[in-house]
Amino acid sequence: MSLPPLVSASRPAQSAASLHGWPLLRLGFRPFYLGTALLACLAVPLWIAIFLGRIQVPLPMSPLLWHAHEMLFGFAAGVVVGFLLTAVKAWTGLETARGPLLGALALLWLAARLASLVAPYAVYATLDMLLLPAVAAVLLRVLIKAGNKRNIPLICLLLLMAAANLVFHLSVLGIVAVPAVSALYAELALILMVVSVITGRVVPMFTRNVTPGLVINMPRKFELSLLAVTAVALALWVFAAPAPVVLVASLAAGVMHAVRLWKWHPQVTFKRPILWILHASYAWLPLGFVLLALAQLGWVVPSLAVHAFAVGVIGGLIIGMVTRTARGHTGRPLQPSRGEVVAYALVMLAAVLRVLVPAVQPAWYAYALEGAACLWAIAFAIYLVIYTPWLMRTRLDGKDG
Repeated sequence: MSLPPLVSASRPAQSAASLHGWPLLRLGFRPFYLGTALLACLAVPLWIAIFLGRIQVPLPMSPLLWHAHEMLFGFAAGVVVGFLLTAVKAWTGLETARGPLLGALALLWLAARLASLVAPYAVYATLDMLLLPAVAAVLLRVLIKAGNKRNIPLICLLLLMAAANLVFHLSVLGIVAVPAVSALYAELALILMVVSVITGRVVPMFTRNVTPGLVINMPRKFELSLLAVTAVALALWVFAAPAPVVLVASLAAGVMHAVRLWKWHPQVTFKRPILWILHASYAWLPLGFVLLALAQLGWVVPSLAVHAFAVGVIGGLIIGMVTRTARGHTGRPLQPSRGEVVAYALVMLAAVLRVLVPAVQPAWYAYALEGAACLWAIAFAIYLVIYTPWLMRTRLDGKDG
């Protein structure tokens, strides 16, 4: 599977006549990055307020399931959609979705998020299940037209995510006897597999590109073995294999990811925030697997591993990548402002509060949750303040996209 250039290739600026349509709907990252950042900013504080009994909201399912679903299928999947709609255009040179089609996809995503709060469950489930298959169809058409077979496996990923979403809704409706949380774990596992593949290709490249003389040589056998062990460990966890088996597989995956991170030389990134956020976020992956192993022994609660993956790995990589890719695709230099660096630090601190503080001092659990939610919301509010004007306007270099 090849990966997209995260900064647009150098090409002559297009004429003003070629720039058609509202800038927000010219490329997939624009509406989806803004929408998911807004969701992250609002949904997590709302969930904590509900969980701690501060407010009551008549949700169509249990508040815990609502929170987990919206962060995985609303927030994380929304970022994946925006990224892929942008990346496939870079890979193929063909339009994916723009204008009315992109607007329809973004409105479908938004409608599902609003329906989760105010609509009957059947309406919410129907709206929610439409987006991923629709995006898969759009991308498959473009990849086939371009003859780009190497990236068709990404369509399988989207369809597997859609299948997990279907199982979740059928479970909540009582139609299938699969625990809804298993479908959520499956979605988390799928996203972590994407993370394992993409970071393995782009993080070493980014690190080498800004560090003259640095050699990062990752043997192909090691990389394939790491992906295989990761997939096995996650599958065993999702399908509730015996605890000793999950423990061994999780420890093996944790060790391999720690070795991989060490070979990437994270110490050379300290003066480059747009790079260290990727290394720091990835560091939560081996830690998450260790916590997952400890959970099999009953030494920690499984939610600590889940949130190491969800807040530390996925949240951290998302705040790092939505700044990096948005800067590149709006014609701006890859030099984050002070505000963006603060946002990086806040997401990492949110992970510490949500995962490590309860592990060390369970009595501080409620305070840690509130603190983590506030830091998380502020981080994505900073993103919205900085990037909303940029994503609503034409690129600085006058190019389309």
